[in-house]
Amino acid sequence: MSTPSKAAEPLLLTQKRIWIIFSALIAGMLLSSLDQTIVSTAMPTIVGKLGGVEHQAWITTAYLLATTIVMPIYGKFGDILGRRNLFLVAIALFTLASVGCAFATDFWGFVIFRAIQGLGGGGLMILSQAIIADIVPAKERGKYMGPLGAIFGLSAVAGPLLGGFFVDHLTWEWAFYINIPIGIAAFITAWFTLTLPNKKAEKKIDILGVVFLSAATTCLIFFTDFGGKKDEWDSPLTWAFGAGMVLAAFAFVVVERRAEDPIIPLSLFKNPIFINATAIGFTLGLGMFAAIAFVPTFLQMSSGTSAAESGLLMLPMMVGLMGTSIYSGIRISKTGKYKMYPILGAALTIAAMLWLTTLTAATPIWVICVQLFIFGAGLGLIMQVIVLVVQNSVPADQIGTATSTNNYFREVGASLGVAVFGAIFTNRLAESLTEAFTGAGASAEQASQSTSTLDPQALAQMPDQLRDAIVNAYANSLAPVFWYLVPFIAIALILAITLKQIPLSDTAGMVARGEAVGGEEADRLEAERLGTARREAESAASDGVEKDRPTADAGRR
Repeated sequence: MSTPSKAAEPLLLTQKRIWIIFSALIAGMLLSSLDQTIVSTAMPTIVGKLGGVEHQAWITTAYLLATTIVMPIYGKFGDILGRRNLFLVAIALFTLASVGCAFATDFWGFVIFRAIQGLGGGGLMILSQAIIADIVPAKERGKYMGPLGAIFGLSAVAGPLLGGFFVDHLTWEWAFYINIPIGIAAFITAWFTLTLPNKKAEKKIDILGVVFLSAATTCLIFFTDFGGKKDEWDSPLTWAFGAGMVLAAFAFVVVERRAEDPIIPLSLFKNPIFINATAIGFTLGLGMFAAIAFVPTFLQMSSGTSAAESGLLMLPMMVGLMGTSIYSGIRISKTGKYKMYPILGAALTIAAMLWLTTLTAATPIWVICVQLFIFGAGLGLIMQVIVLVVQNSVPADQIGTATSTNNYFREVGASLGVAVFGAIFTNRLAESLTEAFTGAGASAEQASQSTSTLDPQALAQMPDQLRDAIVNAYANSLAPVFWYLVPFIAIALILAITLKQIPLSDTAGMVARGEAVGGEEADRLEAERLGTARREAESAASDGVEKDRPTADAGRR
């Protein structure tokens, strides 16, 4: 499918080199994960200041849509062209779009730059996962979940603190200014440490597949977003997007059947383990992201906490996610068994969601923290494990494609979940807020204007009676939505039970493709290279001394 761009000795994947490459991945993941926790904390203030409360789901939807579209592109192009340059492009896109978000002056301009951020964020996620599979065998990959978990843990602590501090004491724009130095540092780190081979494609790139897949994804998200608004399911625009989705998806399948090197090979869907794991990711995405997207808003507006406090209240979820992710990774590396963890994770996630349906404005803070901890613990047992299972079930030359396809369907689920369940939440919220404002004596026009610019700071300045009515509106609008999410996680549980257990590979992707040498052989060859280089240096130094002696003797004569 592809060959190295120039003849060269295979890369030696010594333990030292693996950790050096891994450091570049850590830098990229820090950039992406820190941004997500900061923005989620600052979102209510951002939409309030830019006048888009009723459209706030678009901030998350735009990012997820862009991320989803580019995932298969990064995965496939990484397989056929190499991943180093693509990783640098992803960091650059993410950083530059952060500048655009910070300087946005209207809501929809902000959404556009947030989508561009997603174009970079999708690459950081997919390429990091694929590069780890390239350099570390599946049997040992679990222990590398620890450092990645530590990055998410650091982001979980630092993100809400920084996001809350920016909102409460500076301005929301600082939520994006901070990405600039981090992005520059990540780019420089990757430039010097990410030593991976570049390749040249031997087959024609599937441009038509990219176009039709992007069109189908876009139409799908627009169909759900427009249709999710009140009384819009029967509108011509909604069904135009629905028809476009069906036609683009049909065209994509036709193109992939005929493409010389398809962007998503249909042969993947003959692999039962891949299908099962990808279906788990899809259903998990439906429930997981829909819940995560709106919980910070609930904590700020329904519980009456500040941005910083609401961000800190998300820490239990990230601690649970980080802890179980690290634990499951270590155990999988030791035992080679993975099946039990998605089963346990889905069960915990269902239990947490059922408990979250009881949320009210009067729910004690410690109860919310426990609920979120259990929710995060369940997710941590599923997310990384499913990626490992997918990578272990395909040939080495399809690692990037399989990783991105699995993530693609998870993000499709996430986009659908945020759009559909976000529409349910915002529609209920808009009605409840209008009733709250009109009940306080405001006209319908005044109520609409007040709703679109509502943020935590404005809420704090309102009379007690109106503030209580608004808090109850948020609580009564969000908590019941979790009931809609439970069936999808139940499906994920059933799929996890039927997931097949197979042995984990003991060969890294690059080694299997002949691009690198790993293990003890790499250490031996590296020692030989160093020994040869040392002897050549000593020989050159000795020759230099011998050449200098006749000159010195002639001078004496």
